[in-house]
Amino acid sequence: MKQLLTIAMMMAMSLHVNAQTTIAQNYKGTANGNPISPCVFCADPTALEYNGRLYLYGTNDTQQYIKNNKTGSNGYGDISSLVIFSTDDMVNWTFHGTIDVRKLCSSWGWRFAASWAPSVTWRTTAEGKEEFFLYFANSGGSVGVLKASSPLGPWTSPLSKPMIDADTPGVSPCNWIFDPGVVIDDDGTGYIAFGGGDPQSTGSSLWPGNSRIAKLKPSMTALDGAAVKMPAPYLFEASELNMMNGRYVYTYNTSWSDRNDWNKFEGRNGQPAPSSCSMCYMVSDTPLDPDSWEYRGEYVPNEGNFGDLGSDWGNNHTHLHKFQDKFYLFYHGNVLEKTMKNSKDNPMDSNASGYRSLCVNEITVDEETQTISKITMTKKGVSPIKPLDPYLLQQAETMASCGGVNYEDFKNIKTITSKNTLGNDASENMYIKMAPGSWTAVRNVDFGEKGAKSFVLRAKGTGTLEFRTASKGQPIATVQFASTEMEDHVFEIDPETFKGTKNLFFLVFTEATNVQFDAWQFFETAPNAINPLSTLNSQLSTHIYDLNGRRLQNANRSGLVIEQYQDVNGITRTRKRVK
Repeated sequence: MKQLLTIAMMMAMSLHVNAQTTIAQNYKGTANGNPISPCVFCADPTALEYNGRLYLYGTNDTQQYIKNNKTGSNGYGDISSLVIFSTDDMVNWTFHGTIDVRKLCSSWGWRFAASWAPSVTWRTTAEGKEEFFLYFANSGGSVGVLKASSPLGPWTSPLSKPMIDADTPGVSPCNWIFDPGVVIDDDGTGYIAFGGGDPQSTGSSLWPGNSRIAKLKPSMTALDGAAVKMPAPYLFEASELNMMNGRYVYTYNTSWSDRNDWNKFEGRNGQPAPSSCSMCYMVSDTPLDPDSWEYRGEYVPNEGNFGDLGSDWGNNHTHLHKFQDKFYLFYHGNVLEKTMKNSKDNPMDSNASGYRSLCVNEITVDEETQTISKITMTKKGVSPIKPLDPYLLQQAETMASCGGVNYEDFKNIKTITSKNTLGNDASENMYIKMAPGSWTAVRNVDFGEKGAKSFVLRAKGTGTLEFRTASKGQPIATVQFASTEMEDHVFEIDPETFKGTKNLFFLVFTEATNVQFDAWQFFETAPNAINPLSTLNSQLSTHIYDLNGRRLQNANRSGLVIEQYQDVNGITRTRKRVK
């Protein structure tokens, strides 16, 4: 593929925005961390850490939103895919598209119904092979499993049917066989918790009788023995498992039933009755022994204690995760839906409801005593744990906020479709389709003391791109580009303008005709000296990835790839190039 490089001088200051261009509405807020995505509805979070990056998975509520023509309530029945995001700084999130679970489980036939509430884990086998496992609720009647060799796939269904259903030993009677929560303990053994729903006929509000836990076989795709009941008071849904200091920690969501029988619970340990639809937790040394579980109380009250997120967020589902020495609580709420309805342009039908968004706040956890402190959710969310490096290749789908953004996909830069990606595999390559007024923003960008001297925009189409430090502020620079193919457009810039740390760095497309925005990168050198490959350290191996960050084992693969290497100064560099 022949690359056409268009070199132009970037102005330090620019003309005012075209009077006919209206900057797209921002429904998240440029300083807020919540919700994580400003344009994708998703819920029921789970996460894993891999190679210093956190990968977040959730139920694809946007699929139901589109199916309902952006109106009506979220009935969940048409959700058959899962979303994936990732981050390494906790404020700028990369959208990797979706996992088409229905397609992957086509061999199930009538047994497949939907895909909700994933739980994910990974391990390195004795042979050094990395394996990733994703468990999901197949509607309310069974639990399925997917397998991959990377956190982004490609995913496969190792079974021709659900892994857990009503015929699995130890499961029945259980009203809802769903909401799996998985963990691999310190000995390498996997356990899975699941279940929920209203009380059994022999149960009660205090003891619904629908919570189960089971040991997994070494394959991680089958149970090792029968499932056993867990004594989880007022359980309703949202099972999750964690390991802390060698102990098993089980979290779950309580029901809306009254608490009149709380004093009958001998193991309440002086704890008050949990509020309705709150998150509670229990701790054990021997998870398959029902008598070993110790009730610890609630850590997410549901009595209006949601800070500025509001209290009408519906059900509750959380994931507790330690990342870079801090604990974070992922959860979902309807903050994006509420903001859209209250906005001036009101893009959401007034009858739409129940479309959730993933959020995160830092939470205090004492691992030694397995104590989870209560938390208050906020729109502000979390602070960045590291600056964003503009000198590494950044995908257009990486953002802290945006306006007017639509996602599309392409394969090897050749096949382009206008179909919304919320239904395609996460292994698809992604870019963003930009209309006039569309914009993306990244936070905490560190240009360093010397500043950047050049900028590369990978895009197709004709457009004008403005850089701002505030969405409605004056541009600090402007570039124009035009190409009929996806190309690298290289611009010389003023290092005095692009130096230091920018809390908000906007990429505003004030003019755009058929623009497809793929990636961007800054350099500390002039355009005629952009770190040629000859500067890499030949003593160190180069790693090759596809456009979604999946490591490629076949070094002879042709086409457009991401290459990660170290330069002669030992600095890790990332660039996109044609092989």
